[in-house]
Amino acid sequence: MDLDQAISRRRMCRNFLERPVPPETLDRLLAAATRAPSAGNTQGWAFLVLEGDDRDRFWSQQADTAWLEHPSHPGLLRAPVLVVPLASRDRYAERYSEPDKATVGPGRVEQWHVPYWLVDAAFATMLLLLEVTQEGLGALFFALRRDPAPLLHELGAPPSWEALGAVAIGWPSPDDRPTPSAARPRRPVAELVHRGRW
Repeated sequence: MDLDQAISRRRMCRNFLERPVPPETLDRLLAAATRAPSAGNTQGWAFLVLEGDDRDRFWSQQADTAWLEHPSHPGLLRAPVLVVPLASRDRYAERYSEPDKATVGPGRVEQWHVPYWLVDAAFATMLLLLEVTQEGLGALFFALRRDPAPLLHELGAPPSWEALGAVAIGWPSPDDRPTPSAARPRRPVAELVHRGRW
């Protein structure tokens, strides 16, 4: 599958088979994601990969009764792998105080109009989603329902790292169906692209 095909086929999957993802496949997915662009080549992202008991611990802390009652969520719970993308503001503060960036960079991170640590982690997460599609797997990026700090602490993540959400990864079930949101038409390119001025 080429890049254009992966882009056009990529969609969120909410119903997974109870089938493990081979370790070498997961390694390829994660390696591809680390090739994302990064301000100052800081690479201030990390992926917390949860399988087995760690995955179960995640669900016990993040899924409440109301969430579990949603019709699509039992299929989501079968995803064998969860990846929590993390970003570190501190890494960017350190990088942009180094000599090659201190005078040409955008100044202290407190002055940045855009939190590039989140942008870069989102780039890496998008590469992960595209690579999942390329491998014939399914994935769902979803928001965390509860404060992830206790779970991250329990799993040994440094306190300066923040979670963007989570990505469920696995083999799509044949009866996985797009949500009603997927039926919304894509806006035409002419409506989204403004050349020279709005």
